[in-house]
Amino acid sequence: MSESSAKRVNVMTREKFNQIYHRAVERKGGESNLEKLLTTPLNKEQLRLIADHRWLAEFTQKVFQCGIRWQVVRNKWPAFETAFFKFDIEKMGLMPTEMWERKAQDPTIIRDLKKVMTIPENANMIHRAALEYGSFAAMVADWPEQDIVGLWLYLKKHGCRLGGKTGAYSLRGLGKDTFLFTQDVEAYLRHTDVIDGGRDTLKSLRAAQSAFNDWQQQSGRSLAQISQIIAFSVGDNRV
Repeated sequence: MSESSAKRVNVMTREKFNQIYHRAVERKGGESNLEKLLTTPLNKEQLRLIADHRWLAEFTQKVFQCGIRWQVVRNKWPAFETAFFKFDIEKMGLMPTEMWERKAQDPTIIRDLKKVMTIPENANMIHRAALEYGSFAAMVADWPEQDIVGLWLYLKKHGCRLGGKTGAYSLRGLGKDTFLFTQDVEAYLRHTDVIDGGRDTLKSLRAAQSAFNDWQQQSGRSLAQISQIIAFSVGDNRV
């Protein structure tokens, strides 16, 4: 990290986590109310038990949710599970291109060929990771939270349409500890000069990771809870 980036992170961390926490408590009407809103990520052992085809399903759901109301995808999701054989990794690898094109015309799902074609690409990513780590779930479970943005970048590089928020939301969806660049969190990080450029630039990602690592050391909380508490401490989400 450059000297200027380090200075920027230090500026942000002048507000200690307990200050952020107390502000969130006040906004949510008390500590008990706030704590009830927080989620708890899975531990490594629990993450390892998630079958690899469920990761593919989660990635696919989040890809399809981009740009449309999430509930629309949720309502059609049982049809997705049926159409794509519950996202069995081996079966995804055996389907020829013509079959994918036919699947993309299935009226029971959301007909979008480009998004459908992310499924074999991401199935291949999961398969390759499984060959190297034993399972995709094992790789995710062992990936250190202190470098969670490194896992975001892995998904962006090796997967299809898993950059931006999509990969991070997928990880959170299945219980991997990660912070999220929600609108409120991003606004807070910008307001406090943690990030000042593009949200997805390497500079911004490293600066945000450094800040969250610092808050984690101060609080002993998960990245997910820290992220949620920051969001509850700002924005328009008062009680």
